[in-house]
Amino acid sequence: MKLLSWNVNGIRAVYKKGLMEWLQNEKADIFCFQETKAAREQVPSEIIENDGYHSYFSEAEKKGYSGVAVFTRREPLQVEYGLGIPRFDSEGRTIVAYFDDFILYNIYFPNGKASKERLTYKMNFYDAFLNHASEKMKDGHNIIVCGDVNTAHTEIDLARPKANENTSGF
Repeated sequence: MKLLSWNVNGIRAVYKKGLMEWLQNEKADIFCFQETKAAREQVPSEIIENDGYHSYFSEAEKKGYSGVAVFTRREPLQVEYGLGIPRFDSEGRTIVAYFDDFILYNIYFPNGKASKERLTYKMNFYDAFLNHASEKMKDGHNIIVCGDVNTAHTEIDLARPKANENTSGF
């Protein structure tokens, strides 16, 4: 199985830069996108109706903000939008797709550097995700997690590591 994940920083912007050609060339079984910044009705129909794929979008209540999408050749048994917690789900950061042999989480994790409150929100989001995934694992499910974690482990994970030494997420 080929699964690709990409923070597109605006799905309409990458559409204008050749997204459809890239999708066709990569031929993945599942594509996961983060930071789509668009409601489903704002996305060009060519993307949504991409031949051979089922498409799913989770959007933020705030227009032009966050959002995730999943394109999959194999139709999921079930799809959930969010973790079941309104304060997190309102930002359109999570799609959970259930397949016969695994559960796929496509997540755009919050950034915590804006303020102390936002850092607390980020850490609470992490806890909610871990609780959700742990329960699924206890039930015997295999889990695949992809997305933008908004956390860098080492300097190579950042464009400007020195400028971010004291930043949340590094």
